[in-house]
Amino acid sequence: MRPRRNGFNVITPSQLLLLGYVLVTVAGAILLSLPISSRDGHHQHFIDSLFVAASGISTTGLTPVDIGSYYNLFGQIVLLCVFQIGGIGYMAFAVFLIYILGIKLPLTARIVAKESLAGSDIRMLERFFVIVLVFTFLFESIGAAILTVFWAQEYPLTKAIYLGVFHSVSAFCTAGFSVFPDSMMGYRNSGVVNSTIIIVSIVGGLGFFVLYDLCEYVRKVVHKQYPRRMTSHSKLVLIVTAVVMFCASVIVFGAEKWPAGMTWQRRLMAAGFQAVSASTTDGFNTLDIGSMSMTSLVVFMVLMFIGASPGSTGGGIKTTTAGLIVAFLWKQLKSRELRINLFRRQIPMATVCRAFGVLGWFVIIALVDGVILSATEHGSFLQILFEAISALGNTGLSTGITSQLTFTGKLVLIITMFIGRVGPLTAGLSLIGRQRRVLYEYATEDVFVG
Repeated sequence: MRPRRNGFNVITPSQLLLLGYVLVTVAGAILLSLPISSRDGHHQHFIDSLFVAASGISTTGLTPVDIGSYYNLFGQIVLLCVFQIGGIGYMAFAVFLIYILGIKLPLTARIVAKESLAGSDIRMLERFFVIVLVFTFLFESIGAAILTVFWAQEYPLTKAIYLGVFHSVSAFCTAGFSVFPDSMMGYRNSGVVNSTIIIVSIVGGLGFFVLYDLCEYVRKVVHKQYPRRMTSHSKLVLIVTAVVMFCASVIVFGAEKWPAGMTWQRRLMAAGFQAVSASTTDGFNTLDIGSMSMTSLVVFMVLMFIGASPGSTGGGIKTTTAGLIVAFLWKQLKSRELRINLFRRQIPMATVCRAFGVLGWFVIIALVDGVILSATEHGSFLQILFEAISALGNTGLSTGITSQLTFTGKLVLIITMFIGRVGPLTAGLSLIGRQRRVLYEYATEDVFVG
């Protein structure tokens, strides 16, 4: 007789992963809705607290209220914990704690942990997650120290430390939350704030696997060890990231109508900051997004759609997905034999098909969101689509309509932010359940396309 499976074994790793994020989000929403989290001591509408918590766990940064003026210190710390957990994944903390206690992870938990952070190897899972936490707190600490020294010139030391920690964690986790009402617009001309946020965000958006690969490469160069080759994944991430950010910065620099007294250096810094913000999905802004040109807004939507890199704290379809799709399309024009070769390595077609699958689902979700929100929200279609893509890409940039969203609009974007955080394929698998193995094949017959 076939043994019965208990409920835990019936749940798939994708469902367990999604369930964990839902539980953290609900817990955060309950805490944020309590009077002890708000400055005026009132309950917050649960849909608003759920929206903020979902935005935090997905490291999106969209919010219907001003974080600095609505929430008190307790509420802000709750949000800080939520987007810190969302940035590196709750499984990172769980695996690290289990590793410290010397407990062996069961296979199901190991698969869930691997699903939570792309780039991890199930054979060295505990070590990889220790590296993740080391990288996280190292770069967050460096960013916090620099920002603290800067803000100590304006605020008391304790507040400067808090501001430094909050914004450094928000930058590394590409969350984009700020306690300032205008995000970073007040520090548009500050080279220290701009460069610190840019560097910390880029590091968070590259992905932990790339950071580890870079450190290993540098270590081998210093010790004159061979071979010292970086992986094709890391090379593709670095190239696509650099090209996308550079091209976007140039376009925004040329497309905007800058104030007459603004020097070209400051214009370039502002354009570069916004390009990095959209690309890494950190969501900070030094410019008024709602008043920017149509060209810049379209560029930002493309950047948010592409997003950061696999295994990072950012969202989007990911830089490697975009790189593989472009490589495939270019190869299709050049040759009938569609073998994708990058850096003298052949990429499996299954990976290319997965990239197109991710792209297809992102397009479908963005269009469905656009249709629903255009029927329920007030604003131009560009503003609505911008908001939807920002939520799906976990970016947090907005043209200013977030606070005006209806109940339906908030609910749609909450679901969208969740899908963007775990990925459309993982979200779909969590709904479908276990995939069935196909044991047969039909006869081949061609269809006409194009």
